[in-house]
Amino acid sequence: MAYVISDACTKCGSCEPVCPSEAIAEGDSKYVIDPEKCVDCALCVDECPVEAISAGD
Repeated sequence: MAYVISDACTKCGSCEPVCPSEAIAEGDSKYVIDPEKCVDCALCVDECPVEAISAGD
């Protein structure tokens, strides 16, 4: 199950450098996680200062 980034994302960029599979990229209004690349490590969850990242469905 890949992680997802909600609209609460402030585009601070804290999550992108900690992703070991380079699944996180900057989108138009928020960062996005590529579910094909996400390895479910949850490192990004702990790094997000606004708690915008959670486990996807």
